[in-house]
Amino acid sequence: MTLSIRRAGHRYRSEPEPGITTAHAFSFSAHYDPANVSFGALLACNEESLDAGAGFGAHRHRDTEILTWVLDGTLTHRDDHGHEAVVRAGQLQYLSAGSGVSHSEVNASAEEPVRFLQFWLQPGEFATEPDYAVRDVDTEAPSVLLTPPGLLRRDDAALQLLRAQPYLPVPELPQAAYRYLHVTQGALGFREQDGPKGRGRELKAGDAVRMSDGAALVDPTAGPDGVELLVWAMDSPVSYG
Repeated sequence: MTLSIRRAGHRYRSEPEPGITTAHAFSFSAHYDPANVSFGALLACNEESLDAGAGFGAHRHRDTEILTWVLDGTLTHRDDHGHEAVVRAGQLQYLSAGSGVSHSEVNASAEEPVRFLQFWLQPGEFATEPDYAVRDVDTEAPSVLLTPPGLLRRDDAALQLLRAQPYLPVPELPQAAYRYLHVTQGALGFREQDGPKGRGRELKAGDAVRMSDGAALVDPTAGPDGVELLVWAMDSPVSYG
């Protein structure tokens, strides 16, 4: 069994544009680690911080599922397929680049910063027609499937939102060969295994856990301020060639 904790402070840091700070969970751009290029079907998990008015100008992607979760502030999306939206906390943005799409992501506010998580997932089929959606998410439900069947162009991957009130158990995590858990708010306590030898661990906002080969969290419990998690469940890894 493999369980790997990745702390927020250990991510690769970069400033790709003025007013932008990025923390990379995987090898990205100039940051290359051959042992950390992907996990399951995930190619990237970037935490982006954009100053007021800052953002990523139009740039192109293809054959990538791009999901964005706003943590604070508001984000403006535009693309060359006619989609334009302002995305807020409590909404999930989905962009399937397919055969090719050019898009920009810019802070919608001229006064306040915006922070968001962006995941890149390898699709299960390539050169498809690009697609876009913004989904409202229940702000109270303890468990929400963010990617209902048919949304992603990969059948064996799903993203779930889990929440728990202070000191209460976290809803059951989805089962899969590969699971990637990212704490977005609060803190999470758990043990690495059953029994008296199960070491207790704590995750704080920005920390993540990668689980494979049957690894699991034992008794995951919210911290004193509760917890919110994003969990990827994937049954196969990235395919090369």
